[in-house]
Amino acid sequence: MSNSSRVLVLNCGSSSLKFAVIDPLSGTLELTGIGEALEQNEPTVSWKIGGEKKTSPLPANSGHREVIHFLVNNILRECPNLRDHLVAIGHRVVHGGEKFSHSVLVDDAVIHTIRECVALAPLHNPAALQGIEAARSAFPYLPQVAVFDTAFHQSMPRHAYIYALPYELYRDHGIRRYGMHGTSHRFVTERAAELLNLPVNEVNIISAHLGNGASVTAVHNGHSVDTSMGLTPLEGLVMGTRSGDVDPGLLMHLGARLDYGLKEINDLLNKKSGLLGISELSNDCRTLEQAAAEGHDGAQLALDIFCYRLAKYIASYHGVLPQVDALVFTGGIGENSSLVRGKVLSHLGGLGYVLDEARNGRARFGEDGPISTEQSAVTLVIPTNEEWVIARDAAGLVPPTSPNGDPSSRE
Repeated sequence: MSNSSRVLVLNCGSSSLKFAVIDPLSGTLELTGIGEALEQNEPTVSWKIGGEKKTSPLPANSGHREVIHFLVNNILRECPNLRDHLVAIGHRVVHGGEKFSHSVLVDDAVIHTIRECVALAPLHNPAALQGIEAARSAFPYLPQVAVFDTAFHQSMPRHAYIYALPYELYRDHGIRRYGMHGTSHRFVTERAAELLNLPVNEVNIISAHLGNGASVTAVHNGHSVDTSMGLTPLEGLVMGTRSGDVDPGLLMHLGARLDYGLKEINDLLNKKSGLLGISELSNDCRTLEQAAAEGHDGAQLALDIFCYRLAKYIASYHGVLPQVDALVFTGGIGENSSLVRGKVLSHLGGLGYVLDEARNGRARFGEDGPISTEQSAVTLVIPTNEEWVIARDAAGLVPPTSPNGDPSSRE
């Protein structure tokens, strides 16, 4: 891989497509953009390059293919210095089931397996498949690499991922805990090892990825050994609009007593709960912090529950790990909310965590470092960089070819 090699990273959501061109050696973002409101009446694509931001409308009902077509024929055509140095395309894929414990070059067999996992991620995997198919068509000469959110958690032991259900449900149908946000947890594990001056295979951390989706992972000797999300991203922590853990009997109660159907239950738990449902105001932590400061009781309660539940998970993972070298906060909330970090640590004093108020107040704007006192159990804030992980993995799987990946020009 040369110093001029670049990777196009694609992150396809159900109605959006984020894209970036990244230097896989340094992590430098040279182009970022997003297609939004896809397959709706007024889709748009926005991008930033060289500090300049631009936005363009797309034809009504445009989807992932049209965004990639615009990227190729408009944005990259004006930036041949980027286009000509692309060596691979990296795709974020949410669910790889048990098939993938690492990133892989995409071929027809990989696509088939991703399709088999659609039932485990019905919103995300179909979108990823659309992105892969569109990218293969637009860049037939470039290797495509799939990077799975679930891969990092494939190191979990059976006692951590098997549900206490009839074993045949796992054996015959793959019903088990898989976990998500693995690319983020992997990145902060590697960065924590650097900050702690430890080899990655000797570092033990508890990693809290906090955003609209949130999860916490116990990492032993660099490997995930437990995580809060399960079969789907619904299990675990309180999130922006997701409930996290609830009594399974609630589902039967909602059906039998309140006449909820499956779709209504799904919408309730995934789209109407969490911070939004408790506060009856917003799923945005910044909005809730401001409202709580102004006396909004629902906002205050939502933040209290969010932090309390997270602290309980962190405390439980102290029982999973033989030692904890550091607690790490990452993700949009974890990196930027000094209030949330402070409230969580206030519940963990019995485990030796003591907040340094000055450090905590400074820990934002993309910088990493400690927020605990010198006498405290170590607590770090580490900005995550999932795109860089995807770019590194993609570049690392590129077969020997010409600089732009075109096999036809191979020497």
